[in-house]
Amino acid sequence: MVDENALSVSLEEFGLSKYESRAYVSLLTKGSISASELSYYSEIPRTKVYPVLLKLEKKRLVILSKSKPIICTPIAPEDAFDDIVHEQINKVNAMNSLVSNLKQVNEASKKSRGSEEKRYFHVSANNVLNQLRTMIDGSKSSIQIMADQWGMGLLAECKDELLSVLRRGLEVKLIIPSTLIGSESFKIIPNEVKIRISETTQNCFIFDQTELLIIDSDNGKGATFSSTDILGANQTKLFAQVWKSGIKVNSMFDMTKAEAQEIYRIIKLVNEGALGHLLTTTISSKDSQTEILKMLESNGVNIKEKTLDDVLEIMDVALEIMCSGRVTFDTKNKNISIESKMNSGHSLPWVMILDEYLKSNGYKTRLVYQSQQQKGEKTHIKISS
Repeated sequence: MVDENALSVSLEEFGLSKYESRAYVSLLTKGSISASELSYYSEIPRTKVYPVLLKLEKKRLVILSKSKPIICTPIAPEDAFDDIVHEQINKVNAMNSLVSNLKQVNEASKKSRGSEEKRYFHVSANNVLNQLRTMIDGSKSSIQIMADQWGMGLLAECKDELLSVLRRGLEVKLIIPSTLIGSESFKIIPNEVKIRISETTQNCFIFDQTELLIIDSDNGKGATFSSTDILGANQTKLFAQVWKSGIKVNSMFDMTKAEAQEIYRIIKLVNEGALGHLLTTTISSKDSQTEILKMLESNGVNIKEKTLDDVLEIMDVALEIMCSGRVTFDTKNKNISIESKMNSGHSLPWVMILDEYLKSNGYKTRLVYQSQQQKGEKTHIKISS
């Protein structure tokens, strides 16, 4: 059933007053009736009904009889509003034309100033996950991601889409903060995704180096940017810089969160511990304990309290992360080999840590260092009781 009150309110949009709107709707409902009846049905005061009818007659919405009592007859809506509707249509067309012309002037002005408008689209918090899944699934060449805890939670929900693009041979790189190492969402990410650690504080997803999805961790809302050449290039460049300085963590997938966090902490301490200075003091020092071990202990990492197997495991993971290296222990010949595919001294701090750990636990050691320009470097630690 049609709501007469709603119709009356809508008629006010055509320029009719509240009483005029009520009177016209009542006439359409009741047909030809007297002015007094109209006053009753439309709830218009008797003193107001005649002025209202005269205004409606002037607007060609009713016909008033010359006899008394005055009989009011509504003019059919299609006849009454035909001119008004066409007038409104013409106004809208004129406004659209004006807006179009103004946009052309605005674009021309921007181009003359060397600027060009680019658009982005808001994504509600409820739709961000679906948008992320769609953009991952539609990627053609690469996906680069910087994510905090919120972003990782969303990414973990997209495991199937990630597996699909990885099967298609796409390269997927992910940068996360250290607090997420070993977390539940970290373990859900497919092993084929390349992950590095950096203290990132944003959620930025770059698809094929041009399509961007940025998500606000505070409210879960997102924004997509399409064909944004400059923004895409800048974000890609920023990602490359952060990625280059980040720490690889793929070898930590099978570790507990506590184990992974400890190894990351050791790596970070060693990287930030002025290695050149530490190695210099190690070589010149007569003290059997190096500054590296002291530095680790002062930061809450006591290597000496660990078993040899535990230390070797830490060294093995650290070397794989830092220089694609490894540690092997020949128990029969009492020989520990520390290898690095990088011929740049990256393995030496870990050699010194392991050497001093052995000395502090009563072993005698002899170091043999080998460097091959094309194959990297290798250090042998011969141990005896």
